[in-house]
Formats: sequence, C-alpha cells, structure tokens
Amino acid sequence: MNKTILVLNMGMKSIRSIIFDSKGNKLASAAIPLETSLTGERVTQNPDEWWEKALRVMRETVFMADAHEIDYITVTTSAACLVYVDKDCNALAPCIMVSDKRAKEESAKMEKLSSFKKLKEQYAIVADPYYLIPKAMWVLHNEPELYEKTYKFLTPNDYLIARLSGRYVTDYINAQKWYCDAKNRKYPASLLQEAGIAYEKMPEIVSPGEFVEKIKKDVAEQIGITGNTKVIATTYDAICSFVGSGTLEEGEASDVSGTVTVFRAALKQEIKKPLTKIQQIPYYEGNLNIIGGSNNLGGGLIEWVKQCYYMNEQLPYEQMEKDAAEAELGAGGGIFLPYLLGERAPIWDNEARGVFFGLERMHTRKEMTRAVFESTGFIDLDMLTAIEETGIKINTIRVSGGLARVGLVSQIKADITGREIHVLSEFETTATGAAMIALYGQGVYESLTEAGDCFAQVRMIIRPNQNNYQKYQELYGLYKETYETIKPLFAKRNRIAERLYHSKKVKIENL
Repeated sequence: MNKTILVLNMGMKSIRSIIFDSKGNKLASAAIPLETSLTGERVTQNPDEWWEKALRVMRETVFMADAHEIDYITVTTSAACLVYVDKDCNALAPCIMVSDKRAKEESAKMEKLSSFKKLKEQYAIVADPYYLIPKAMWVLHNEPELYEKTYKFLTPNDYLIARLSGRYVTDYINAQKWYCDAKNRKYPASLLQEAGIAYEKMPEIVSPGEFVEKIKKDVAEQIGITGNTKVIATTYDAICSFVGSGTLEEGEASDVSGTVTVFRAALKQEIKKPLTKIQQIPYYEGNLNIIGGSNNLGGGLIEWVKQCYYMNEQLPYEQMEKDAAEAELGAGGGIFLPYLLGERAPIWDNEARGVFFGLERMHTRKEMTRAVFESTGFIDLDMLTAIEETGIKINTIRVSGGLARVGLVSQIKADITGREIHVLSEFETTATGAAMIALYGQGVYESLTEAGDCFAQVRMIIRPNQNNYQKYQELYGLYKETYETIKPLFAKRNRIAERLYHSKKVKIENL
C-alpha cells in the first residue's frame, strides 16, 4: 500500500515541509525563511519562531496535497544546536546554534577533566564549542537560573519532535554530539557529572526510524490532519542528506551543499584507528558506517557574495555565475580562504577567518566571485583527502543541495577533485533521506537500497577537465600553504578585533 510521509526539514536558512508518497513522489512542498542573529561569536535562532513557522508550512502542504490522512511525520534539522526547555517544552532562551563559539572557555575546561581524557584516549574525540556538553556548561556557568529551570536539553530535532508528540527523545546519532556511546545508547555519565550537568536533563535515546508517539491531537487539528499520524524519529540533516543522496556503496561520496557543505562516504565496516580530521558515524539499522564531516559554510559563501556584490542585480545568482565564468581559472592568481565563521572538518580551527590572498589592481568582482566559487571545490578536496587518508578510494561524488543548482560550481568541483560529479534529480536530499530512514525503519522498504531506487536518481554526470585538474593541483597547494602560513595570525587578529570593536547584533535571513 502506498504510504504518505510529511518531512519537516529545518536548516539555517529556512524551515520546509515536504510531503512524499512511498514511491518517491513529492506531493507538496512549502518553505519559510528563518532569522539568524549574529552577535560577536554568538549565533542564535528563536525556537518559538521555528514552531510558529513549522505549523504554517505543514498546514500549507497538507492543504496543497489535500492529504488529511498522513501516515508518518518526521523531523530533520541542524545538529549540535542547544535548546533548553521547561517542563511544558517552552524554550527558556534563544537556541545556541552549531556555529556559535561562546563556549570556548567551557570547552577548554572540559578538556582538562579526567573523564574527558579517558574518552579522548578511547575514541579520539575533540573538545570543541561545537559539541553540546560545552554549550550546556556555558548555560550552567552563565545562566544558572535558567539552568535550574531547564527540564531537558534538546537539539532542534528533539524540540520539534517533542512539540509534535509530547515525548522527549533524541536519536543515537544526534546524541553523539553529547559524546554518547551510540552502540549502547548511553550518555557519558562520568563526564556529565564532572561537568556539572544533571543526567536527568538528557532526553531518552532512540534509534533512527523508531516510532515515537502518535501526533498530539491539538497539533493535528492545527495542521488539518487526523490524529492517527505516527511521529517517527530520524536524525540530523547532514546524515539524512547523505542517505537521501543514495550514496550507499563504497567508492562513492556525497557532497550536499546547503548553507554548509556535508561531505561523506559510506563503509560497511568500522575503521578501527582513531579519526581526528573527520568523524565516523554508525547507522546500525542501515548497516552503514558513515565517514566525513560538515564545514561551517558551503552554499552560505554564495549568499555572502550576493550580499557583498550582487544585491542590486535583478538575477543575482545568474549574474554571479556569468561573472565567475568570465574570470580566468584560478581567479587571476587570487585565492580565497572560506573560513568566515571559523571552520569545522577537516581543519577544526575556530580562530580561522576568511582571507582573499593575491589581489591585484586588475582584479574585479568577477575574479573575487570566481575565487569564492573555487574555494567550494577546495573544501571538497580537503574533505576527500581526509577520507582517502583512511585508505578508502573515492571514484565519484554525488552532489545535491542548493549549491548544486549552480552548474559552474559543479564543473569546478569536478575539475578540482578530478572525480566524476553525479548531479541528483532531487536537490532536497535532506528531506528524501529523512523519508527513506523513516519508511525503512517502519518496514515500508526492506532495505535502504530499495528506498534509494525510489528517491535518489542521477540526472546529469559532469566529468573533470584533466588539463584544468592539473592546474588546480598547483593552486590547491597554494591554498593550503596560504592557510598554514596565516594560521598563527588568526588568534592575534581575533583578540585585537574583540578589543577594538563592540559586538554588534546582526539579523540575517539567508545565512
């Protein structure tokens, strides 16, 4: 029997509702932009805004599809973001987002804890403000009254699932941002205790694809469906997008570039040696070991270029692609380091910042735009190199996400990596992956491969230009050397900037 599933997909830029049937057909889709606040190193969003807009987009898609009987609903959002709520699931403060770096001091304190040192020896984990325990420690140290009122610490995934179902759960892949033991579904009790975080404030751990609860009746009424819909846990957007790309065989990698770039590959067996540049994530039910990582900005770099140089253009994306195509390969000797918000995988450098290197009097916005486009290819090559250092060989890269709509970027990625680029028909691989995980978990499909045959189709193959590839190898060397040379200056620059400039709050709709 053909089933229907509503996927609530929230990224940094927007919240979307997409309804699919189990044959992979998209029945309806709606989206609303979200506001992001940047104040110095703080990056926040408002959970109340999420829920209000979630109800709106879900109502709209239910109406568009005339689908009042929805079999399943699931949620996928950004990971490593911290929401703290009271017993009624009211957010007590703005969400501390993934790229928020306020917990640097807490991260440094955590690294000195004996329980953390033991975990680091065992799993090669890193102490970084990106993770959730340092963020929770920041709440404990800086907002003690709110910490006391906190009933549960949640990710955005968990928060929206709780609003839909009334149950506080997280999946074991999301829980790894708490340094959870995914295999045994256990939080690191000793580390939480030493960090001062109460264990009872953690949500229950479930598996991706697991039934959580039927949708709350009042929520069902608000969005126009019956109360029979089952709420299913999946996981965060980077993993869903990987599954949704259909990258399920060894030798393939997936590049999903929305606001950030998610670059991962699949293995059937666990890599035994510790990984420091990239992460290894088990998805037990899918018989997959997923390796790779996410950076801080991918498609978000293109939004930044638009805001800098193309706000007055009628067709900004078309114009920037035209400009970049007219500039010479290598941007006339210009290199762009794309670390506007610091960087996660594979360099893990919070101090890093964006740099244009090699600018000359002849350079215009064309060359600068080209340099930014090329930096997205260097991001992929950085990730690919870190993956191949484990002994895996990558032959093809499947691309999706908003950045995959820019044809020149996909060609540049092929030329820089020297790999075939397979462009997917469906750019919304995060939503399709969530649907695949939920439907597979509920037995609608017998395997992920069967689900992928319905949801993940390749529409175009882009082959690398070997002449360009040779040129980019030399430019990539310069790109890496530029970062390593400037690296010692970033911390000094940031200290000076903190002294000289007051933190200014900035609202951004399209990060």
